[in-house]
Amino acid sequence: MTTPARILLADDHALVRHGVRLILDAEPDLTVVAEASDGAEAIAQARANDIDLAILDIAMPRRTGLQAARELARLRPGLRTLMLTMYDNEQYFFEALKSGASGYVLKSVADRDLVEACRAALRDEPFIYPGAETTLIRTYLDRARTGGPLPARPITEREEEILKLVAEGHTSKEIALLLVISAKTVERHRTNLLQKLGLRDRLELTRYAIRVGLIEP
Repeated sequence: MTTPARILLADDHALVRHGVRLILDAEPDLTVVAEASDGAEAIAQARANDIDLAILDIAMPRRTGLQAARELARLRPGLRTLMLTMYDNEQYFFEALKSGASGYVLKSVADRDLVEACRAALRDEPFIYPGAETTLIRTYLDRARTGGPLPARPITEREEEILKLVAEGHTSKEIALLLVISAKTVERHRTNLLQKLGLRDRLELTRYAIRVGLIEP
């Protein structure tokens, strides 16, 4: 018998993790060996455990699944990642592709699609939930073919990290400790965020973070 693929499962809802784990552990070729409740913990677990695949929820505290996926792609280039999300959203789809994820699975149909998506990712094949294949991939290819602009983030990865932490209520000093930078650097990024996004204060930054899915309302 072959050894089951070792999976890291990251989602900030314990019930979701439990349900997904039941689905995966029922398969002889898949096994969940580590869990995480936020993106930062997912990165730490990936460092500490020998895993073949990371399944990451998009909306998580401290770091989103997309932020974690980008970091894992730098830390462990051979690691496969899947995004698990409730958001049927074009922007998230494109961000998942750019983060290096092998697939994008909706939570609403995880019982139908997730096992297939895991096996595709482990074969180094892409998996996109069926309803998205035609419209999203055609849109992406059409834009690339005609030279049109592909969806882009208006802010940098570091600014996105700081925006998320500000919206979660962390102080500049706390953010500086979490990201291992100075509080003055945090304040500079925060000022840049306000200017780039045309916002006035922390409340508006928080509303923006909710609107783009960095935190949940």
